[in-house]
Amino acid sequence: MSALLHTLVYAIGILGLFLLDRDWKARTSPALWVPVIWVCIGGSRMVSQWLSFSATAPDSDQYLEGSPLDRAILTGLLVIAIVILIGRGQRVVTLLRANWPIVLFFLYCGVSVVWSDFSDVAFKRWTKSLADLAMVLIILTDGNRTAAIKRFLARAGFLLLPGSIVVIKYYPQFGRVYDRWVGTMSLTGVATDKNMLGLVCFVFGVGAVWRVTLAMKDGYRKSLKPLMAQGILLLTALWLLWKANSMTSISCFVFASALIVANSFPSLARRRTLIHLMVLGILTVSVSALFFQVGTGLVQTVGRNSTLTGRTDLWAHLLKMSENPVLGTGFGSFWLGPRLEKLWATYWWHPNESHNGYLEIYLNLGWVGIFLLGVLIVTGYRHVIRLLRREPDVGKLCLAYFVTGLTYNFTEAGFKTMNLIWISFMLAFMTIPKVAASKATVLQQAQKQKQKQPLEKPLRERVV
Repeated sequence: MSALLHTLVYAIGILGLFLLDRDWKARTSPALWVPVIWVCIGGSRMVSQWLSFSATAPDSDQYLEGSPLDRAILTGLLVIAIVILIGRGQRVVTLLRANWPIVLFFLYCGVSVVWSDFSDVAFKRWTKSLADLAMVLIILTDGNRTAAIKRFLARAGFLLLPGSIVVIKYYPQFGRVYDRWVGTMSLTGVATDKNMLGLVCFVFGVGAVWRVTLAMKDGYRKSLKPLMAQGILLLTALWLLWKANSMTSISCFVFASALIVANSFPSLARRRTLIHLMVLGILTVSVSALFFQVGTGLVQTVGRNSTLTGRTDLWAHLLKMSENPVLGTGFGSFWLGPRLEKLWATYWWHPNESHNGYLEIYLNLGWVGIFLLGVLIVTGYRHVIRLLRREPDVGKLCLAYFVTGLTYNFTEAGFKTMNLIWISFMLAFMTIPKVAASKATVLQQAQKQKQKQPLEKPLRERVV
């Protein structure tokens, strides 16, 4: 069969996954497709890259100029998101007031544009970063928040993960990359490199694990179709994770899955001390193995050396290049111009990020940015723990995304625009006000009562 025919078969299979996973009783807004499209672009590659039919890495000038086509598409999605959020008015305002730390963080990012060497580029990047927040707000202000989270993860996962298999097998110019220096081949799927493919598998694979645990809790008879759809998605994620061989994503997937499965037991989920110890244990093991050479055999077992594949040397070099430790170089401005050219002249592998989310924040936003991120982390963790007690089904997913968001950024820069780890991290830590949560619960109960009314009326008539 030709590649086009195979693609058609896969497309029919993906449509089947959508139908299997469909919950006809749950009502969500069509606006949910906007964050799905945004995440699919962020988790794969820009439209201009798909149209170029080339896997060539961009040069330093392209980082400055960008693509007019991509800019138009992303701006259009942002405008649509803003219109949607304006229509939801009070719910959005209430949510932002309850999450003042994230508002303060984004405001500081915007102010930092002023002292950037490339203010116009920094402003464009900051505007694009606001879209990440807008997409999360669309999901969390939906009338049925839990169903919205389920559908958001399922829709994006169904498109990106099976799509990766299609491009790997039938469109190798997109799905496979040969290292121009070493000559080895790596699988990228819909993404631009193997680490991004690993991130896609991690984020949506964890979502599939979460859905499988919920389906098993409800019972096989009631949830057989969703269980089949999510099981296929999970197997696809595991296969691609193994092929991508991205150790950071594999480790985070294991940690997140363990947290979700452990908190599926009510007796454990209610004990805050045990949860705190689990979180502390994951963070301690990660930090000790990566930064303090404790258990170096563990790092070597997963295929990495003591320098974390050259990361530690890069970190030391970047710290020496910091020009403004207090305020940073400005939002998204460090990897531009002469600094980038100097680093590419030094490192043959042409890095375009620090491979550490906290260092990335420091370079761009300085110690002030690190402090604001710390406030986000502390307040976010308090929210996740409260949510785990109030809504354990959603809370265990948020805890998994939150903790692994912290560990992922030890060796990758995930706190940045259109990055799946940053979007899932915000989705996890943003506080849902009790008033908004109660209104959503009342709405769901009203919908259930409407569904029961047609069945109850004939019974009353018979009695009469």
